Amino acid sequence: MKTTSLLPAICISAMLLTGLFYQQGIGLNLLIFDTLFIIWLFITKQIKLQTANQIISVSGFLVTSIFTVVTYSIYAYVIHFLALFVFVGMLNYNQARSFITALAIAFVSILSSQAAFVQEIYSRKIHKNAFGKLLWKSRIFLVPVLIITVFVSIYSFSNNVFGSMVGDVGLFIQNGFIFVFERLNFSLIFTFIFCSFSSVFLIIRSKNTTLAQQDAGANEQFMRHAKKNKRYFRLTALKSEYKAGAFLLLVLNALILIANTLDIYWVWFNFEWVGQTLKQFVHEGTYLLILSILISIALVLYFFRGNLNFYKRNKFLKLLSYIWLGQNAVLAISVMIRNYWYIEYFALAYKRIGVLIFLTLTVYGLYTVLIKIRDKKSAFYLFRTNAIAVFVALVLTSAVPWDSLIAQFNFAHANQSYLHLEYLSKLSDKTLPALDRSAFEMTPIETFQKETFDIDHDDMTYGEYRIKINTRTASFKEKWEAKNILSWNLPEYLAYKSFAK
Repeated sequence: MKTTSLLPAICISAMLLTGLFYQQGIGLNLLIFDTLFIIWLFITKQIKLQTANQIISVSGFLVTSIFTVVTYSIYAYVIHFLALFVFVGMLNYNQARSFITALAIAFVSILSSQAAFVQEIYSRKIHKNAFGKLLWKSRIFLVPVLIITVFVSIYSFSNNVFGSMVGDVGLFIQNGFIFVFERLNFSLIFTFIFCSFSSVFLIIRSKNTTLAQQDAGANEQFMRHAKKNKRYFRLTALKSEYKAGAFLLLVLNALILIANTLDIYWVWFNFEWVGQTLKQFVHEGTYLLILSILISIALVLYFFRGNLNFYKRNKFLKLLSYIWLGQNAVLAISVMIRNYWYIEYFALAYKRIGVLIFLTLTVYGLYTVLIKIRDKKSAFYLFRTNAIAVFVALVLTSAVPWDSLIAQFNFAHANQSYLHLEYLSKLSDKTLPALDRSAFEMTPIETFQKETFDIDHDDMTYGEYRIKINTRTASFKEKWEAKNILSWNLPEYLAYKSFAK
């Protein structure tokens, strides 16, 4: 589509966005706009469902749009806007083979689409003259206006009567500006400007040629870089690199085997909790082990970055690499089990859930590295496949109301795991029905917690917790009753109805 034909759509979109979001919270209004946007794209035949990436990007955008209303969490909104950028990138370049390329194209188009829009406005014809030319020709009046201003200033200072007359005119103009500006709704103006900026980004297609060519020219299969000259020295260097890699992986496999054996014995089957906080056991240990896995992946990729992939005697090195990747997968499982024990005794939290998601993706990443080595795949293959996996995982996990799950799980397990009241009291408003516990319910929980967990920290008392939840509940009811239908969302609606009962 030409930019000229899109100008009405941009104006309508900007006005629609302004009407939906002006002085409103985000809720049903976002789903309404997304639905209308998708319908317009289908009507104008801009959506193509010819490749897997196109289907995944459209599906991700649609379902995350629904999740923003159904789950209503910051996480769901972040993932939705990420899906939006991937979707816009795919619209700008339908043949993108990698979501990383689509995301990069979308980010570049934030500014390039605005430039295309300004260029179109600049060249719009008014009375048979280009608007830009009209502005350029009007520059001739700038010099006379400046000269007139200088002389008015000189005569004003030199003649009191003239100065008084000029002052009266200036005061009249000043009062006129004040009158106008006092009646201008700057909040509405800025909202409209932002909505116009967003509409230009969504509607004007701005494909970055450089990024598109790099994506189109990328090869998933690793290509051999043959050099006929100095072959003897090249082969010798390849043998030396092979020997160094084999020696290093032999030693590292032996080391990680010891670590995995200890973890399997102590962490998997013989772990005992004796009242410790598990902070060092999980936090420091988890971060170091994750770092170790990432370094391990980088190490294998380094050795198979070039012609060592085609070295005829590299089977032993490949075997060592497979064992190394497998042992790192076992290490990742050990980290998951550490996290499991942490959840078992200290309940759920965002970071603990995040670690499980990250480790699942890491294990998949290890598998793709193995495929890369086995089938001589390129780095582009790794980036493409893992980007899709991350995108799909983020979209699926945005469907889960994590804070509600945390609140319900932690209270359900309060008779066996630690209940962190300070943490729970800060969860979102939609969790208030799950957090609102009577004194009758809290008394046995308080007794168990004090008898079981002798932990030195500044957590709130049960009385302070109930006061805070009661205060938040009253505030939530007031805010919900004052909300417009455009800010409506399902979880807070259900929470309000629960309190109404």
